[in-house]
Amino acid sequence: MNTSFSVDVPDALVASYGKPDNGPGRAWLAALPRSVADFLDRWELRPDGPAGHGMASLVLPVIRADGTPAVLKLQPPSEENAGVAAGLRTWNGQGMVHLLDHDPESSTQLLERLDGARSLSSVADDTTALRILADLLARLVAVPAPEGLRHLADIAAAMLDQVPQAVPALRDPAERRLVRTCASAVEELIGEPGDRLLHWDLHDDNILAGQREPWLAIDPEPLAGDPGFDLLPALDNRWDEVMAGGDVSGTVLRRFDLLTEALDLDRQRATGWTLGRVLQNALWDIEDGKSALEPTQVAIADALLRR
Repeated sequence: MNTSFSVDVPDALVASYGKPDNGPGRAWLAALPRSVADFLDRWELRPDGPAGHGMASLVLPVIRADGTPAVLKLQPPSEENAGVAAGLRTWNGQGMVHLLDHDPESSTQLLERLDGARSLSSVADDTTALRILADLLARLVAVPAPEGLRHLADIAAAMLDQVPQAVPALRDPAERRLVRTCASAVEELIGEPGDRLLHWDLHDDNILAGQREPWLAIDPEPLAGDPGFDLLPALDNRWDEVMAGGDVSGTVLRRFDLLTEALDLDRQRATGWTLGRVLQNALWDIEDGKSALEPTQVAIADALLRR
């Protein structure tokens, strides 16, 4: 076992998984240093800098036995990441980070090294950044989803089942009406949920600079479905700048039009599935105990509905 390297568990991961009522999360945290050492040995890796992290994973820069730079990514197995390896293999590096190795039992991944210090957020001009994102997303959703992934049809049906119990939790009658409107849009589309391979969370910070391509996507949560369901994270990018610009509705529609044109989507269907994402976020917020919708989500939905 590699005993020459120790990893300090970041505070952000402790906050995510260390709550007293999260037994599996606490167990994963406790085992994390040993897990890192085990995978360094198993895959013949050498640490190449301090570990980084998100809210859900630890990412350690490493060097492979052949001298290739890579990153070791550890995260607890979950429904959200169960299909990641299948999705990454299907994309096979086309617009997406390469998967170099994978341990299905622990969900640990060995990934191509990208420039973690340079995300698409570093591109100052919003339109330039959005075109880069749109071009990447068009490539990703052009790929048929592999068998066995979560499907939008099932997710949409589950959302519609939740709506009657969830809506009364919202204080504002206008927000209750908005959630019902979003649900109606999903009801109209649920019979044609699509079969493309979706990223589900493509925004500026999930696009990093690379060497074999200028920009590559990371951190997918693969889903089979309609590409219209993949637009919302790009619509609420850089929201402080959107607000500061003074034309929220106009900016949302400009972004929406650019995305739908790049992906060659029917705008009516894309509107419906984007409202479906607003519905999903609303239901998650209500489940977390909130009694009001996020203003960003309301603004995006209102812009699309008022067109």
